[in-house]
Amino acid sequence: MTEPVFQPAGAGGRMGNPVGGDVAFKLRGEHSGGRLTVLETVVAPGEGPPLHTHANEDETLYVIEGEVRFKLGDDLQSGGVGAFVFVPRGTRHTFQNVGDGQARMLVSFTPSGMEGFFDGFAELEAPGPEGFARIGAEVGMAVVGPPLARSDPA
Repeated sequence: MTEPVFQPAGAGGRMGNPVGGDVAFKLRGEHSGGRLTVLETVVAPGEGPPLHTHANEDETLYVIEGEVRFKLGDDLQSGGVGAFVFVPRGTRHTFQNVGDGQARMLVSFTPSGMEGFFDGFAELEAPGPEGFARIGAEVGMAVVGPPLARSDPA
């Protein structure tokens, strides 16, 4: 049986994020019986991941700080604090921090499994686009296009 989890503010240990900030896990799969992963991510100005899909997980993103632009399929949307996005597995998607300061988002994956991507990426000696694609492929994430800064400059 899965036990309840409480994470006080500041808990969860931070690691490097592929989009120029850091990641703090709020809930990992091993603590949710594999049902859910939740993390807080900080995204540097102008940064965001390449266009990608998840084969195994649905993803949600909730903007806590900053202004973030999202590409969902072919649709572009922008949202500030309080914006919420649901990305069903298999959907091409990406995001970009379009503000002058950091952006922060609460991100969840159901079921869990994306921890392996962040753990693997943090261990790379020379992180970059090739590492992102390689580590992503190991957990069912496929890079299908460039980041928004290249595909759809603001």
